[in-house]
Amino acid sequence: MAEEEGKEKPAAKKYEFLEDLPGIGPATAQKLQEMGYHTVESLAMATARELEPAGISEKKAFAMIEEARASIGVSFIRADELLKMRQSVLRLTSGSKALDGLLDGGLETQTITEFYGEYGSGKSQICHQLCVNVQLPSERGGLNGAVLYVDTENTFRTERIVSMAKHLGLNPEQVVKNIIYAEAYTSDHQMFLLDKADEVIKENNVKLIIIDSLTAHFRSEYIGREMLASRQQKLNKHMHKLIGLARAFNAVAVVTNQVMAKPDVFFGDAVHPIGGHIVGHTSHTRVYLRRASHGPIRIARLVSSPYLPEGEEIFKITENGIEDASEDEKAKPRGR
Repeated sequence: MAEEEGKEKPAAKKYEFLEDLPGIGPATAQKLQEMGYHTVESLAMATARELEPAGISEKKAFAMIEEARASIGVSFIRADELLKMRQSVLRLTSGSKALDGLLDGGLETQTITEFYGEYGSGKSQICHQLCVNVQLPSERGGLNGAVLYVDTENTFRTERIVSMAKHLGLNPEQVVKNIIYAEAYTSDHQMFLLDKADEVIKENNVKLIIIDSLTAHFRSEYIGREMLASRQQKLNKHMHKLIGLARAFNAVAVVTNQVMAKPDVFFGDAVHPIGGHIVGHTSHTRVYLRRASHGPIRIARLVSSPYLPEGEEIFKITENGIEDASEDEKAKPRGR
């Protein structure tokens, strides 16, 4: 028995393409690709039910998914093995040491980080900064990777990227080339873009996936209580696709979220993010952004995290991008 325990498990076979997986021929591979599964990594994150439209039986779907998961190392493991796997989690700097400290060193890969706040709180500015920072080398807090950017409110500006890149000493032309951009015109289009993203992510070494904003289209298209269940169902599917991609490709996933006021709240902050429990449970790290009462100062509050305590930090948004506030700026009144 001791010898059995000491033996190492044989390494799972690695597959590069869908057609390499047992039981997947060219016809099945084409059907899967039409559904948005272009890579072994994305298939590993699928469910058997999701493959039904391709005419694949439940038994065969389970076998294919199991083989794909074994290939990329997704299976039951011991906690000590999980500890080793956690070492593969990387961190991306926000540009502010204070904000990085709040997030225990930066934004994690393989998880979703949500920034929410009112108009002008700095959500899109942080997204722009992350687009530049992810291209930095690891010793400067970057991930040496590209960006997939889904814009739902037409807030992305290349001019802002250029000024931030120059400040960090990067070649602006090269930085812009490494941002793969798409504007989503409806919630269905938004979901379609992400469903077809796996091949783009793999081919371009994408290490940051941004959806700015996650809820804008869903909020405007699904109006009224009778449409709430349908909206939440779609949001749930969309976010699970996002987390699947982040895990499969060891990427940082960032979403921004709009807020609404709750007039029946008499104590504390009456501002709450859109999306309810679906977004709240799927976002691993939630950061509430708000403006201070003066100038470029912003306050970031860590609202929830799987392992970090709640906390608050101050940073500022300048022409250069996201920066740390000076001690004098921190000492001024913060407003609400």
